[in-house]
Amino acid sequence: MSTNQLKTVAVIGAGGKMGFRISSNLSESGLDIRHVERNPNGRQRLFDELGVECIDADTAVEGADVVILAVPDTLIRQVSHQLAPALKPGTMVVVLDAAAPFAGHLPDRDDLAYFVTHPCHPSIFNDESDPDARRDFFGGDKARQAVVSSLMQGPEEAWDTGEAIARLIYAPVTDTYRLTVEQMALLEPGLSETVCATLLVTLREALDEVVARGVPKDAARAFLLGHMNILSAVIFDEIEGRFSDACYQAIKYGKPDLVQPDWKKVFEPDALAASIRRIT
Repeated sequence: MSTNQLKTVAVIGAGGKMGFRISSNLSESGLDIRHVERNPNGRQRLFDELGVECIDADTAVEGADVVILAVPDTLIRQVSHQLAPALKPGTMVVVLDAAAPFAGHLPDRDDLAYFVTHPCHPSIFNDESDPDARRDFFGGDKARQAVVSSLMQGPEEAWDTGEAIARLIYAPVTDTYRLTVEQMALLEPGLSETVCATLLVTLREALDEVVARGVPKDAARAFLLGHMNILSAVIFDEIEGRFSDACYQAIKYGKPDLVQPDWKKVFEPDALAASIRRIT
């Protein structure tokens, strides 16, 4: 399917956290958007804020060019298998996270295209002039962000359709990166949640600990976040620079106390698969 042939998009879970953002971004796309939402509060929000009426799923997906599954990972298998019999050959099914596709939860339909896409979220180094954009930490509203995607299944020309959808639903978008589903699983849950979120939670616990030991909370928070900013800029090559010799010594002797020597095993296929089973 070329982008010129793209006309009808069904959004399943249109009133949820991600679904509403997607519905909002698609509202001015010029496409025929069909909204499906079971939750009464979600349906009401869609009507109040976007002026759209929801329809039932079977009606929404009938003849649709693209079906976006904006539902939790734990429901991807159930929802995709329920909808599959009603999907015409050539339909693109868009999934917003790699977990369920990686786990093999999508229907066995060779005549469908499966496109997996996930936002990177706005970088901590975003250079936004708009104050509202600087406060858009999630993305898909004011702040620019990159996107990672995978054409898991389908003809090569389907990539252009999927990328166009990704740029619409996550706008404003800077770059899009094409990966495999396995590479996307390395990024999430591997890199972003198992590693990054865990270490950030540890940083918060460290902040709470120095506060418990007598440092005023506002001072500790300002000190930590400021150092996170400059240290991140150096570590991730945002600026040229180096740490003090004392800092390098603190890292050398502090890391063994904080990090297990074999921690990179979280990226091994078996560990990723186990993490995804827990998620899905």
